[in-house]
Amino acid sequence: MMKLYTPSAVRDMSERYGIRAVKRFGQNFLTDKNVVDRIIEGARIEDGDCVIEVGPGMGVLTAAAAERADRVIAIELDRRLMPLLTEALASYENVRVVNGDILKTNLLGLLSPGEAAGGRVKIIGNLPYYITSPVIMRFLEEGPSAVSMTFMMQKEVAERICAKAGEKNYSALTVAVRYRCETSLIMNVSREVFIPKPQVDSAVLRFDVRKEKIAAPQNETLFFDVVRAGFGKRRKTLLNALTGLCECGKSEVYAALNDAGIDAARRAETLDIPEFSAVADAFCDILRRRGHRGAMLP
Repeated sequence: MMKLYTPSAVRDMSERYGIRAVKRFGQNFLTDKNVVDRIIEGARIEDGDCVIEVGPGMGVLTAAAAERADRVIAIELDRRLMPLLTEALASYENVRVVNGDILKTNLLGLLSPGEAAGGRVKIIGNLPYYITSPVIMRFLEEGPSAVSMTFMMQKEVAERICAKAGEKNYSALTVAVRYRCETSLIMNVSREVFIPKPQVDSAVLRFDVRKEKIAAPQNETLFFDVVRAGFGKRRKTLLNALTGLCECGKSEVYAALNDAGIDAARRAETLDIPEFSAVADAFCDILRRRGHRGAMLP
């Protein structure tokens, strides 16, 4: 492997290929092999895995993953990096580099039938800060089905994801991720190990996809509607924040919260996931009594 994890090597390759980090792509190239090794260890990549990498950059994580996995599919948005990646990864026959947008690429189409049907797919990446949440949610909501995801991201976002009910950073993103995954902090990463140096520090999280979700709402769509409505007006009480949801007036919302065993004066940031599920089920009951059918109900 070309040693691209030192500052001098990154600068040399950047000059040789005429590469300059593009701010709109959120490009910050990692220059510390110890961090690379800890990410790969934390992702638990092993023989038999198919790894999808988001944004390989100069291919440092890609090559390290290819040393362990059956194969690696690296998706890079910046077309300028393709010749560099071709050279850097030339010795790895189990690597495929795709020039594309991770938010638009047909990911299932890149997998073999066995992988798409539930093979050991693991996802890794150093995520550009501006698309961290969309990338995480795309993998969770649209697939492909994965065992785990291990991402480096802005430390502030990692803290939001790992927050507990009642904490300041607890958010709709926290609930959406934790509903589907168990999260583990692998490491914090200083801004000093990147070229160019970002304005913030980073953290690496592993998301282990739950085999069984932490709650079982009657209707997932309505569950997430309740979560979004609650956090959309997080300074308001649940009674006020949820009024209007499903065209419910205050009296119906109050009754729904009472049925769920939730004090109407509480705020969304104090509810854990099973409590959000109970509130959503109470709204389901209201709709059922109204005689609603179809997409709004199970």
